[in-house]
Amino acid sequence: MKLFGTDGIRGKANSFPITPELALLVGKAVAKNCEAAGHGSRRAVLGKDTRLSGYMLENAISAGLLSMGMDVLEVGPMPTPAVAHLTRSLCADCGIMITASHNPAEDNGIKIFDNSGFKLSDDETAAIEKSIADETLSSSHIANAQIGKAKRIDDARGRYIEFAKSTIKNRSLSGLRIVLDCANGAAYSMAPAIFRELGAEVIAVATTPDGQNINLGCGALHPENLSRLVLEHRADAGVALDGDADRVIFCDADGEVVDGDRIIGMVALDYRKRRRLAGDAVVVTTMSNLGLHRAMKEAGIGVIVTDVGDHRVIEAMRERGCNLGGEQSGHVIFMDHVTTGDGIITALHVLKLMKERDASLRECADFMTAFPQQLVNLPVREKIPLEELDEIRTLCREIEKLGSARAIVRYSGTENKMRILVEAPERDTVELWTERLRQAALRRLG
Repeated sequence: MKLFGTDGIRGKANSFPITPELALLVGKAVAKNCEAAGHGSRRAVLGKDTRLSGYMLENAISAGLLSMGMDVLEVGPMPTPAVAHLTRSLCADCGIMITASHNPAEDNGIKIFDNSGFKLSDDETAAIEKSIADETLSSSHIANAQIGKAKRIDDARGRYIEFAKSTIKNRSLSGLRIVLDCANGAAYSMAPAIFRELGAEVIAVATTPDGQNINLGCGALHPENLSRLVLEHRADAGVALDGDADRVIFCDADGEVVDGDRIIGMVALDYRKRRRLAGDAVVVTTMSNLGLHRAMKEAGIGVIVTDVGDHRVIEAMRERGCNLGGEQSGHVIFMDHVTTGDGIITALHVLKLMKERDASLRECADFMTAFPQQLVNLPVREKIPLEELDEIRTLCREIEKLGSARAIVRYSGTENKMRILVEAPERDTVELWTERLRQAALRRLG
């Protein structure tokens, strides 16, 4: 049984594996894993985003934890990075976040953090899967007096707000007007409060979650809305979070999208100038634009490349001692402050950089020339192993022979989709080969 994908467990709510029955077992397995690791607090932080199915899963996971003798610290709707922070702040054994991140409302998922606030390793997720598959999750050894207690942490929101502001030393953002798209997600009330408390003028949108509208035509997956609103309100910048606020996409004052590659690059250059860039390198994934690689090389900054997934980036950062990394999609990790991607804290650091340089976002982001890229997300019936897709593999090899061009084909770790990325110096080349790969995929998988 394979439950964990590239970012926790994910699927359609009320269908395997996102059922209350499986969620109960996950809670029990996590508790068992914490016990085996020898952690002493016997407490779990439990948060969720704004999906309707979060109520169902929250109760099921909590019951599993309680039955195994763990206390549950419930924090309610909360960004994923806030759950990671609170796990450390409250000295808990683990943190569990109920979210499907940028996926639509009918999906949900489970992300798990260890007692240091980092996502579980592959070995740890394998141990949890094994416990569930082996049906070795009896709680009969827990006597009545040992059953855990659940407690709502009323000041969790305030704890994270103060922590987030402290990462930029409560630097005033007065004078900046921003459009803030909260995706009707976990940061719907918290994010506007943070930026307003620091003095920014905030036009907040997508802040009325109803359980069904998370990520619906809003948030980081729909920067076109942000672009329009930035121009309409003559804002200095636009900030779009996703459903659980672990990623962020920007728009500059001209409505142009500023993605994770440009965020990482502009911060890296600033860190290098201040001698704060650990290891003189950044960590990115295979999806990052070749333009970023060139710009970093010219600046004497190393680029370490990992497979897709922010947890892969974090693993490499920890191994190499780096303090900055992330993904083009907007997961950015400031390891000096956080243990996972954090959209709010990333936005704070970018706005702080604009203030310190007395520069627009466009000026800060204008350090690289991006290669044309096209990304296609193609629904598939089944995920046939890539090594068996001969036509697609042949096309990828032909693209690489063009020089300064590449194609990356992979399956989504959270959805039944194939992702096709083509990158080349000329837009026409990108569009031609993207269509060839798309047609090849449809013939075999569509």
